[in-house]
Order: sequence, then C-alpha cells, then structure tokens
Amino acid sequence: MILIRVAPTPNPSARKFILDRPVLLQGKATFTNPEECGDVRLASDLFSIEGVRQVHFFENVITVTVRFDVDFDEVQDSILAVIQTRMPVHDPNFNRKNVPEKSREDLPPEVRQIEEILDRRVRPGLQGDGGDIEVIKVENQQVFVRYQGACGTCPSSTTGTLMGIESILSEELGYQVEVLPID
Repeated sequence: MILIRVAPTPNPSARKFILDRPVLLQGKATFTNPEECGDVRLASDLFSIEGVRQVHFFENVITVTVRFDVDFDEVQDSILAVIQTRMPVHDPNFNRKNVPEKSREDLPPEVRQIEEILDRRVRPGLQGDGGDIEVIKVENQQVFVRYQGACGTCPSSTTGTLMGIESILSEELGYQVEVLPID
C-alpha cells in the first residue's frame, strides 16, 4: 500500500498528492495532454480521468489540475486509485525525452542570474504549492515565464504572485523588470 497525503494548493482546481516514495528522481515534469506522456503510464492514466487538465511530477509529489467546471471532490478518489495501482510499476527515473532538462551553461549571464534568483527565492514557494516557473526568454528588461503545475491555472499567479516575482527580481538585479506570463 502506498501512503498518499492529499494537500490543497492555492489553486482551487489543483491538489497535491504527496507520496511516501519518489515519483521523479531528478528535475520536474509537466504534462498538459496525454500525448506528452509518452510511455509514462502513471501520467497517461491520470489523463484518462474525466476533467484532468494537467499532471505535474516533482520529487515525491504529483500535482493534478482539473478543468474549472470539475468538482475536485468528485474525481479525487479516481486519482487516488490510479496512483495506487500505477505507482508499483512506475519508474521514477523514466525516459524524460519529452521533458528535456535545459543546460544553463549556454545561457546569457543575465538569464543565469535570473534563474539563480528564482531558484533561491521563488521556486521553493511555488514548488511547495505544487507548481513551478520556467523562464522562456528575457528581452529588454522583460522576463517571459511559463507557470507549471498548480501555478499554471491559479488565479493568483497572474496577480499577487507575479507582482512578488517582479519585486524580487527588480530588487536583486538593481533595475526594474517586468515579468510576463505566456502559455
């Protein structure tokens, strides 16, 4: 039997399923549709549940986001059943060709600095809430980001959280930046 603790996130359409074993040994993986799952059966089977919109793996946490018109309480038991039945055969070191890790070595110094600030001051909070943030590009003091996991559809990600990230980056960089979320 796999021990699973269900925890809320700031996003009313997402919940974290915290397991007693790893789901992913390194990095993170976000799936937004069944086609992205490849041979990761745990993720693809979660998409077989009506209303599942996104699945995010990080360490020992699976964050599941459902459509806004779905009552999470009605699908939670199905999600738990999929996790219980698929985890025994799930490989937490699965082939991550669909979610390649980006090397930071080739990034421009400004982008590496932004990534370091996010790692230190922003990502721990987002990851604790079942989400994350990815820097897409930096142009003219504008940082374009993509929210992942529970953050992807969270109402606060485009308001308070975004303003907080802008404030942190501007303070640490020493100049005003604008953070813009993209899909």
